[in-house]
Amino acid sequence: MSVAVPRTDGDHHVHSTFSDDAVSTVRENFEAAQRAGLREIRMVDHVRASSTHVPAMLAAVRALPPVAGLQVLTGVEAKILDATGRIDAPPEVLAALGSPGGADRVLLADHQVPGTDGPWSPSTVLRMRAEGRLSAADVVELVVSATARAVERAGRAQLAHPFSILPKVGSSEDDVPDAVLDDLAAVLVATGTPVEVNEKWRCPGPRVTGRWRAAGVALVASTDAHRAADVGAYRWLGGAG
Repeated sequence: MSVAVPRTDGDHHVHSTFSDDAVSTVRENFEAAQRAGLREIRMVDHVRASSTHVPAMLAAVRALPPVAGLQVLTGVEAKILDATGRIDAPPEVLAALGSPGGADRVLLADHQVPGTDGPWSPSTVLRMRAEGRLSAADVVELVVSATARAVERAGRAQLAHPFSILPKVGSSEDDVPDAVLDDLAAVLVATGTPVEVNEKWRCPGPRVTGRWRAAGVALVASTDAHRAADVGAYRWLGGAG
């Protein structure tokens, strides 16, 4: 079984120096996209509720010159905070999604497990599992239900590296039942939410992408690049078909 490969002439998750863990500028990423022959690039940077850099990031993207055949999209990446689907992003940024002055989408990330009282780190989840206070099924339920609620809250989301948290807490996407995948797919389709197939984290895999594609979920390719050299560079995903 192989990954249901989306078109790899787009890169829908690229970080710039507006993210504290990236090394290339918006313009350097833009130039890399041109060299790679991409038709689409989504410029994305990390945010928290306290972040103030989004206007400057969007201004830098809008200052790029138009290039025929290359569409430049924007986004902010935020973690899902808890089981209710709260999103760790400035309220004004979320309110402006899709507007002329706002980012196009918020990329919802499972950087931690969205717990009942806030985000739970992998070490916390592993300890709770070792103590018998949390099962693999409980973790899956928290991640999937919180993701669905965050998607509905955002209105204009993209799923960033879905299920990447599971291997960090002793599970895998194989632990997500088919019926649960189908329920989440229904939310994604109803809200028009694309799901990235992520080169960096190699997820989601063949079972999930195949099932979601069959359900009508839009799949997009992403590198999650943090340097210009990785923009549009698909090794795992490029050979997955």
